[in-house]
Amino acid sequence: MSQPILHDSSHLNQPGSSEAHQRDLPDAQRRPADAEMARVLHTKPLRMASDPSSGTIAHWKHEPLHDVVEPMTDHVIMAYNGSMQRVERRSGRSVAIGTFRPGVVIIIPEGSSSRWDIPKPVDVVQLYLPHVTLKRIADEADTATPIDLLERTGYPDPITSRLLLSAADSLEGNGALDTLFRHQLTDLLATRVLAAHSGALTTIRPITGGLSPKVLLRATDRLRSDSDSDVSLAALASDAGLSRFHFCRAFKESTGLSPHAWLRQHRLEQAMSMRDTDESVVSIAAALGYSSQTAFAAAFKKLTGETPSDWRRHKR
Repeated sequence: MSQPILHDSSHLNQPGSSEAHQRDLPDAQRRPADAEMARVLHTKPLRMASDPSSGTIAHWKHEPLHDVVEPMTDHVIMAYNGSMQRVERRSGRSVAIGTFRPGVVIIIPEGSSSRWDIPKPVDVVQLYLPHVTLKRIADEADTATPIDLLERTGYPDPITSRLLLSAADSLEGNGALDTLFRHQLTDLLATRVLAAHSGALTTIRPITGGLSPKVLLRATDRLRSDSDSDVSLAALASDAGLSRFHFCRAFKESTGLSPHAWLRQHRLEQAMSMRDTDESVVSIAAALGYSSQTAFAAAFKKLTGETPSDWRRHKR
């Protein structure tokens, strides 16, 4: 019997019997996503950052792939950033033929297994999303929809793709700014994935209203803290008595900025006030929690239009 071919399909809506069996495998027989990717790709990620409360983000560049990706313990969401190419993905008796190009996403739900045939090298940013994180977001967003994710093979989704690719710049270190950004981004991506890539239409209920003045002051005081451990998204939300999901939305309603953007602006304003010191740009970047001088200079130039060195020279 010939295999059904889904020509130019971007995803498989219904798993085959073999895949359904794989999803029934106990967790003990599944590998963590980072370990399985390293095994099947025969390389190491260029950069990777992991956090138990959110997930792992990794940037990979790898050679053509012709192998089976075995069941994993996490959902894997990928944003493609390479040259256009046609790929084939086999799950059970079903075959999907898709196109990888910038602006598409690839989703491998937890526990699924499929053979991939990718003829050209790949540049991709991946999010390994634990199911508990996805369930937390669903609970916080008050959705009643099942949270089974669909398989996607080169599915056009420029919003998710752009969000995930933006995470690559936060993988250089573990400073408070990078960590806060990744936590925020992971929650946002999980929300987006639930809305656009779950088994049924998911409506995220919008929230209105910001934080009370007292709660907002407590949050901004924590963000101004010199201790990086004090500015985690979990700590900020706990102080406010809100979930991470609702805290981020309420904070932005009150300030016009996300917690990460607020902290970045605050620290850049601190840097601008240090123009008359003899501290080097490298020292200032480290003191303000930037993982590198390059990251600090890029953020500073985005705010002022100048590099830190040029700005300091002009203001003296």
